[in-house]
Amino acid sequence: MAAGATPTNSGAPQTQKVSEIVAGFRPTRCFRADNKETSVTSLDFDDSGELAIVARDDDTLQIYNCKEGKHAKELKSQKYGVHLARFTHHAQSIIYASTKVDDGIRYLSTHDNSYIRYFKGHTDTVTCLALNPSNDTFVSCSQDNTVRLWALNSPNSQGLLKLHGPYLAAYDPSASVIAIASPPTQTILLYDVRNFDKPPFATFDLHEMEQQYTPGSVGRTWAKLEFSNDGKHLVLGTTGGGHFALDAFEGSLKHFCLRDTGTSGRRAAGEYAAPGTVAGQGDTCLSPDGQFLIGGSGDDGLLVWDLHSKQSADRILRPITDLPGPGKAAVVGYNQRMNLLCTADKDFMIWLPDPDAM
Repeated sequence: MAAGATPTNSGAPQTQKVSEIVAGFRPTRCFRADNKETSVTSLDFDDSGELAIVARDDDTLQIYNCKEGKHAKELKSQKYGVHLARFTHHAQSIIYASTKVDDGIRYLSTHDNSYIRYFKGHTDTVTCLALNPSNDTFVSCSQDNTVRLWALNSPNSQGLLKLHGPYLAAYDPSASVIAIASPPTQTILLYDVRNFDKPPFATFDLHEMEQQYTPGSVGRTWAKLEFSNDGKHLVLGTTGGGHFALDAFEGSLKHFCLRDTGTSGRRAAGEYAAPGTVAGQGDTCLSPDGQFLIGGSGDDGLLVWDLHSKQSADRILRPITDLPGPGKAAVVGYNQRMNLLCTADKDFMIWLPDPDAM
């Protein structure tokens, strides 16, 4: 199942600066699906960084050991389908969204492949799952125009927001703020976690930004929302020609990270699942220090943007480098504990810094 010349063992030393290694990441391990038509739709890491989990559109979950560079386990969800698989803070349990039968969220023990709990309430496709970084609560977004707050120990939602098209969500690193993105209204709303049922304390309007930088796809390409660990940026990743790096406090545009080499090729959050299209979770990720945005090029390999670059007059930020790889990176994740990258489209790849490339 695996093809590659170099065992991973581990990524770069955790103390090594990202700026010293980011230009040298190269794919070192490739895991190919038996069915070449199968696509990976989501990617996540456990808290230790040792394990990665991907959901695939063949209704399976694949777990990989990043430390050893090995495939660890396959789990099947043939009846309900699977997307947006997320580790809880316990490495042997996950949550994921159903893609068939109902629109429930399933809480699964990976140890014995048994369900611990079902979270029911959504009446349309779940578009995002975001786990609280500091406790066992999470939020879910859905095409039913609701956002629900859950606790892992209860089947009933702890909070409910009714909004127009709230398809994406993200916690800030302190777990005190939840950002919710509504592509149809081109807005991002910020909520105090402690007052989830109260109105947002800030609203960022991206309409003018989209009209300027992505006029042909306003509100139709939003794919991922992520805060940087340094607290400076809130990044809106898209499936199109670039990504928006916003000031996390003011919502102003710091950089439009230009991608003129292609698109992700995946559906955006909340986009109608037309035949032949593949779901995704965005193809961007932030480095642990918050300095770099790494994303799929739309062609082969990855692009890297330096968010600490001086702001240009037109706000357009071009990549500082490209990272060559064999194939599209439609799903991208930075394993912060192991200091390595993982990407996927059809195949799943582990990337390590190559000393000869730095």
